[in-house]
Amino acid sequence: MAKKLSAELVGTFILVFVGCGTATITLGHWGKNAGSSAGWGTNGGVVATALTFGLVLAGLAYALGPISGCHVNPAVSLGMWFSKRIDAKQAFGYMGAQFVGAVLGAGTLALVLNQSSRYHKSSDGLGANGYANSSMIHMSALGAFVVEAIMTAVFVFVILKVTAKNAPAAMTGLIIGTTLVFCHLLAIPIDGTSVNPARSFGPALFLGGTAFKQVWLFIVAPLVGGAIAAALHRGLRTAGE
Repeated sequence: MAKKLSAELVGTFILVFVGCGTATITLGHWGKNAGSSAGWGTNGGVVATALTFGLVLAGLAYALGPISGCHVNPAVSLGMWFSKRIDAKQAFGYMGAQFVGAVLGAGTLALVLNQSSRYHKSSDGLGANGYANSSMIHMSALGAFVVEAIMTAVFVFVILKVTAKNAPAAMTGLIIGTTLVFCHLLAIPIDGTSVNPARSFGPALFLGGTAFKQVWLFIVAPLVGGAIAAALHRGLRTAGE
């Protein structure tokens, strides 16, 4: 169990450090300015961030999957628990390790970014999620909640299906990573895309202010989505699952 918890902590650390780091650099004030020397433009930043989260998760799935299953996401662990793939003790142990990994990842990212004179926390953020004025399209809390619940349900449902006993293991990581890319492409303009409570909590903790006040939504909604995914999986289960 210690090895599994360590894998979940390290995996979540990497996901947050690299994924949120890309989001900060490409969607921060200089990243969104296409006229600057480091400018990606908003559209380029959305695509770069989506691909980063998906590709990093795909790599982690192959590297850490044999050790812990590579959940690196409390919503996934909840879905696995509700689907009776793991027990409550393992699920909550995983969730604790994931939150610790996310906090360490966000803290390390903040430390690195603060070494740049061009980084400003107030305008560049730390890859946090948000709604209302913190949303690119000023999405309401209700709209963000619905989107996060649906996207997480889709994401976790795919994971439950492709990790079933009768599923082809060779493509598992690529399928999971690609699904996460699709989730980000839709939801980044809406609320920054969470689908992962730990990924949202880490950056919000270090940003404080509005990001921390709004983080409840990005903890609750993905967990609701994970529970919905488990229910869907039970209802649509095939022979051998």
